Amino acid sequence: MLAIIILLIGILSRFIYHTPNFTPVLALALFGGTYLKKKYALLVPLSLMIVSDLLIGMHELILFTWGSVALIAAMGLWLRRHKTVYGIAGCSVAAALGFFLITNFGAWLVMYPLTIEGLRNCYVAAIPFYRQTFFSTLVYSAGLFGLYELIAVYVRKTRYADWLLAT
Repeated sequence: MLAIIILLIGILSRFIYHTPNFTPVLALALFGGTYLKKKYALLVPLSLMIVSDLLIGMHELILFTWGSVALIAAMGLWLRRHKTVYGIAGCSVAAALGFFLITNFGAWLVMYPLTIEGLRNCYVAAIPFYRQTFFSTLVYSAGLFGLYELIAVYVRKTRYADWLLAT
């Protein structure tokens, strides 16, 4: 329940003003993949992304963004067995880089000439956005994973542990 509450609060942040590309979306996908039960680990982060995109607005790169979110949530399944500071940091970096590579490949297919020059131009034009995505994924991952573990330390010894920490 705690993981779902954190995911919902995080996804609501897509609806408030923020610096472009400085969002918790990728960190939320990684977090959901790590803490939710296996049958929900991919479904919940992807569903939250789909619902918020339906409300914010659809775009031509949806399959690439949603596919990236699903892959990042799947990385969370691996991370649940390797949950260390280094594992979380490494997966956060991989999530940001993977999202950059996949979504900009999609942008090249949709918005640029289908040439090597077009591909290069696409990735070069996206570098400023990657910087924000990279840092936001690291910052939000540290916050989400840290907050969950901090709350879990205090809740595990209470009568609410089974309810709050169950996912």
